[in-house]
Amino acid sequence: MLRSLLPVSRALVGRHLIVRPLSISSRALADPFPLPFSDPSLASASSSSSASRSDSESSEEWPLPQPLDRTGEDESRIRARLVYQTRKRGTLETDLLLSTFARDELPKMGLEEMREFDKLLDEPDWDIFYWSVFKREPPARWKDTPLLKKLQQHAKNEGKVVRMMPELMQREPEK
Repeated sequence: MLRSLLPVSRALVGRHLIVRPLSISSRALADPFPLPFSDPSLASASSSSSASRSDSESSEEWPLPQPLDRTGEDESRIRARLVYQTRKRGTLETDLLLSTFARDELPKMGLEEMREFDKLLDEPDWDIFYWSVFKREPPARWKDTPLLKKLQQHAKNEGKVVRMMPELMQREPEK
């Protein structure tokens, strides 16, 4: 038997139990833990105009945070950080795609290519995923880069390899 999560009033009338829902204010039903940018007035305003805007226009409404300054990192520290960052993105699809890509390609990358990969990882998860699987057009800054082409080739998985999350600890490339 399913019970309502709303509070109810109960009254015994004769031999019958009368159960009525109490009236609840809209404030009581409001989300006690709202997410960032979840102002209801913004949602109602954007829903009416979102159909007329393209994805690129709506994604530019909220600027992305500036990446941390990581000058002075040596090659082994960058490599270790990139291995970790490819696994801990927040979306499983992107985690799997980027972590297997890092396992296969990171040992072959030089310092400049690792820095470029680091900049790619500053992009939002779903953007990276959709660019990799050809569902969205990448922006001009990534469109014709060799790094994105390698990632797209990796995402094709032409060998039909069953991919699983690699081990976090990886060997250093031999020099």
